[in-house]
Amino acid sequence: MSYVSAVGDGLVVAKRNLIKIKRVPDLLVFTTLQPIMFVLLFVYVFGGAIAVKGSNYNEFLIAGIFAQTVIFGSVITGAGMADDIQKGIIDRFRSLPMSPSAVLFGRTLSDVVNNVIVVIVMSLTGLAVGWRIRTSFLEALGGYLILLVFAYAFSWVMAMMGLLAPSPEVVNNAAFIIIFPLTFVANTFVPIVTLPGPLRTFAEWNPVSSVTQAARELFGNIPPHTPAPGWALQHPVTYTLIWSLAILVIFVPLTTRQFRRSVSR
Repeated sequence: MSYVSAVGDGLVVAKRNLIKIKRVPDLLVFTTLQPIMFVLLFVYVFGGAIAVKGSNYNEFLIAGIFAQTVIFGSVITGAGMADDIQKGIIDRFRSLPMSPSAVLFGRTLSDVVNNVIVVIVMSLTGLAVGWRIRTSFLEALGGYLILLVFAYAFSWVMAMMGLLAPSPEVVNNAAFIIIFPLTFVANTFVPIVTLPGPLRTFAEWNPVSSVTQAARELFGNIPPHTPAPGWALQHPVTYTLIWSLAILVIFVPLTTRQFRRSVSR
């Protein structure tokens, strides 16, 4: 089967997943309500107690919320895969003349679209609480793209988890254990300098910190010439792209192989 046919099959699967969101709007509603809640909670409850040197906390916060939201959004990929296997939908796909990789490609692609919708809602929420983009249109577009690229790469990790887990509930619980510390032991909500030694070192090299730092710089939410600790945060776009590429190189073939094993059980 040609690559063109495989891509076409993947687009059909992606469309199927997006139609499912349309028919079950609760999926999108609760996905967007959580980050809105985080914004309001941190801005109006904790914002007054968290000082950011040379910056406004509202502007400092939003990029972190963006990063956390798109990474948590990748859990939909894993839960969706586990749900499709559990309900036998994957077996139906196997009976069709389509590329096996189309299921994975379509699932991860549809969740990018879901993340785009969520980011739009988050941007409007940010504007409502005082967040502003202070750079050019192209730089701001780059900020959004770096978030989506990393989220797309991470969705392949969640796809792998969805193939290994016996149910969507297990995926949600396991993903929470992994993602929660990754997104909180970072510069998402507080400056890294406020963290104790070992946690600070971890946060400096945490890819969630770099994608957050990259978004802040591209949105203009960091004062010019503000020193950043460590190479990763001094070159956040490069470091984030390295991580994204590494995740894809490792997990795309691994997940594809695991998919063939899972559907043949």
